[in-house]
Amino acid sequence: MAETFDDFKFNRQILNAITDAGYEQPTPIQQKAIPPISNGQDVMGIAQTGTGKTAAYVLPIIMKLKYAQGENPRALIIAPTRELALQIEENVRTFATYTDLRVVVLYGGIGPKTQIENINKGVDIIVATPGRFMDVYLAGHIVTKGLQILVLDEADKMMDMGFMPQLNRILEVVPRKRQNLLFSATMSDKVHQLSANFLEHPTVVEVTPQATPAATVNQKLYYVPNIKTKINLLKKLLEEDGDIRKLIIFCKTRTSAEGVFRFLSRKYKEDEVRVLHANKGQNTRINSINAFRADEVKILVATDVAARGIDVNDVSHVINFDVPIVIEDYVHRIGRTGRAYQSGEAITFCNPAEEYYIRKAEKLIRQQIPVQTIPADVFVEETPYEERQDQAKEIDMQKRRENPDFKGAFHEKKTLNQKKKFEAEKAKRNPRVAKKLSTKRSSKRK
Repeated sequence: MAETFDDFKFNRQILNAITDAGYEQPTPIQQKAIPPISNGQDVMGIAQTGTGKTAAYVLPIIMKLKYAQGENPRALIIAPTRELALQIEENVRTFATYTDLRVVVLYGGIGPKTQIENINKGVDIIVATPGRFMDVYLAGHIVTKGLQILVLDEADKMMDMGFMPQLNRILEVVPRKRQNLLFSATMSDKVHQLSANFLEHPTVVEVTPQATPAATVNQKLYYVPNIKTKINLLKKLLEEDGDIRKLIIFCKTRTSAEGVFRFLSRKYKEDEVRVLHANKGQNTRINSINAFRADEVKILVATDVAARGIDVNDVSHVINFDVPIVIEDYVHRIGRTGRAYQSGEAITFCNPAEEYYIRKAEKLIRQQIPVQTIPADVFVEETPYEERQDQAKEIDMQKRRENPDFKGAFHEKKTLNQKKKFEAEKAKRNPRVAKKLSTKRSSKRK
């Protein structure tokens, strides 16, 4: 197995770019994936984020294409989010710096005019989100007949986000004879189905058991009764832990993310904290990620839209303020830390309604997350009535999901008014029912 990048027989331009980027030895996924990709085989890679998988396919693609040629793309890389597409494009530019290869990135959220102009100048590698690629292709700006390599990155996330129809359309418009590469953090049934349609006798490369967190991530779990207590615990951890150099706080919803951001903005200077979610404009999101990467801000509050799009090697801590509902996202969130052989810490706050999802996450990662005791000086708030009700409804829904016959405390009950409306509606449609009702009412009056 290759111990240095020289062992892959890359040309001098690529080796110089690797040295400039500060990489000294290939990661396990690179050791296993680069040889079969370089040999032109279809490859399926199971590897979580932070393992160096982008370079595992970008380096052999650059080696294969070598130099700019013609006007039309020869490699297409599809990614689920604009953040990830931009990160991959940055990787391509880094490793292709001593070549004249041309790369264009396509993503939604901004007008396509500049992106189309860049394609028209000539392109070798396109990195794109599925929707924007199809939009630009259908508008007649992309010629696919020269495509030699097609990569689907974060395939499991694309399945979760409902991109299957767009992916099937992309497969229809690219040449049948091509090399296919598929990378995913988990091997779900949907990914398995996609791989069957997409790959021809692939070489399967797996660096760790599916969805197992990196060994360099130290996980902790706190059982916290409500949002206010979560805020109190967050405050305590931030005051106490001098090891927090760079922190991502993950929230389930935009509302939750904004609430945590407002709290932190009052505690720290506003320019030390940024918030990232789908309601933020494209430029704001890119600026926030760049500021975080450049150490201009210490804390990034984010929803899962950012979980797979932030490639920052020195994130020391991740805090799951809310437990994710899409269980695989737990792996991707904590994969933001402990990257590139560095150690990291992942802390999760779990309320009673989230215990269901934590059990599922533990089943997925095949390990129990060590439980911590809330420090004695953290004030544990009383759970407000509305929050208690919301938690009870959520727990009922979880039980119904496991057992469809479960009725629960919150199953639908018709109120008296609803019953009256229902009967009146029935009476309108059926004269016999109307007669019965009027007889019933008159006998009651007597």
